[in-house]
Amino acid sequence: MKLLLAVLVPVLVLTLVAAGARFAAAQLPLQTTAPEFTAQVAQGGAVSSFSLKTALAHGPVVLYFFPKAFTSGCTAEAHDFAEHIADFKALGATVVGVSGDSIETQVKFSTQECRSKFLVAADPGLKIASAYGAKVLGLFANRTSYVIAPDGKIAYAYTSLDPDKHVANTLAALRRLKPGRS
Repeated sequence: MKLLLAVLVPVLVLTLVAAGARFAAAQLPLQTTAPEFTAQVAQGGAVSSFSLKTALAHGPVVLYFFPKAFTSGCTAEAHDFAEHIADFKALGATVVGVSGDSIETQVKFSTQECRSKFLVAADPGLKIASAYGAKVLGLFANRTSYVIAPDGKIAYAYTSLDPDKHVANTLAALRRLKPGRS
């Protein structure tokens, strides 16, 4: 049964996300205040608590939602964020990935696919995803990336099931927040 679920769940996720993208809630508009949240996060196998308000006191936050840990697109996106984490840090940004997976799953995903480079939040009830308009069919987080400025306003929002442009686009948005950087 576990093997059957291991095979069917990723296929179901990709099918539902692809078919249901048109039913996804709209991403938050630019310059609106980002909803405050706290969540359990994992990084490098360690679990801690994350507060958006606390993180914003140190600089911008890149908040990216993804449908399901260990699926092909989500793994590719995690690798891309991990490969560019030095660029995000140079721009003063904290990166946080969020999905509906449990904290136990995020601990593994953090270590294996995120290469222990950034935080991954558990949102099993999709409350955070709902607050950010990043939910598909009420079942999964949509692939939506936000750049939240230190003042708590949405500076950039991008939704696409294709994981390829999320990192480049969020880095470009961060550079626009910090004039003079390229």
